[in-house]
Amino acid sequence: MPRTQLSADQITDWLLESDPAIRWQVERDLLADPTVAIRTREQVSQTGWGADLLARQDAAGTWANALYSPKWTSSTYTLLLLARFGLSPQNQQARRGVAVLWQNAKCFDGGLTLAKSIKEPETCITAMLLQLSAIFGYQDQHVEPAVAWLLSQQLGDGGWNCETVRVGSQHGSFHTTISVLEALLAYQQSGGNLTVQPALEQGRAFFLAHQLYCSHRTGAVVDPAFTRFPFPPQWHFDVMRGLEHFMAAQAQRDERLLPAIAAVRAKPRSDGRWPVFASYPGRYWFKMESGRGPGRWSTLRAVRALQWWDQ
Repeated sequence: MPRTQLSADQITDWLLESDPAIRWQVERDLLADPTVAIRTREQVSQTGWGADLLARQDAAGTWANALYSPKWTSSTYTLLLLARFGLSPQNQQARRGVAVLWQNAKCFDGGLTLAKSIKEPETCITAMLLQLSAIFGYQDQHVEPAVAWLLSQQLGDGGWNCETVRVGSQHGSFHTTISVLEALLAYQQSGGNLTVQPALEQGRAFFLAHQLYCSHRTGAVVDPAFTRFPFPPQWHFDVMRGLEHFMAAQAQRDERLLPAIAAVRAKPRSDGRWPVFASYPGRYWFKMESGRGPGRWSTLRAVRALQWWDQ
């Protein structure tokens, strides 16, 4: 039988029946109630998914006794997930974890790596470390050299590519570029000293030239997977992650984003909620949502993006 279409209020009520990591964002973004959202956000470290992850930190300050691998339970990806949950920037466990990452990273003229198999600076890893340092307030003498190195790696098309260092690639990668844009924006919003606005604008221009997820030559979708938006996105690019950057940057809405908006509008179930998109392969600490029903993460993110666009 066909599902009954839920009203906007019913969908909001359903979203509120969830973990604090989702509830506070519903209260802030869909209900425009920042005072309540602040109180709910404080619960992220106290109960639910956030508290579960914090309890898994070991005596060394890491998760899974690992810095970057295995994905997705290493310290890097666990901290990125806690940041996406909205964990307080003052959380001491997270700050300790970020410090461990920076203190164990190998530095090459500003660029960083945590991967044992990579013997040169790695753009995505450098971006992840910068993003975490900006979000959780970590200060280190290597932070600004890392920013400067990322700025030096921007390509002529406005994007970034991890393969540039390795094999000389000169075309931006969707995956690498979104990671660097998120990191530079977090650095800027944290009050960083270096000027990153031109690089941010050029990076966003790269995505606009591709209508966010299409070939700039043919207009065809580069990868059908880009229209799915599992949570968390890990290191992968998708249309939702791209739209969320434009939203976070308070960038002007550009008609070249219309195909991405249309891709989001095309995904809801018949009841008006979005599905749970299959997670990327790998080990996870726990499953947040069942893969057979509607997804609160995907629904929250889709409704928020469409409201932003339709304002």
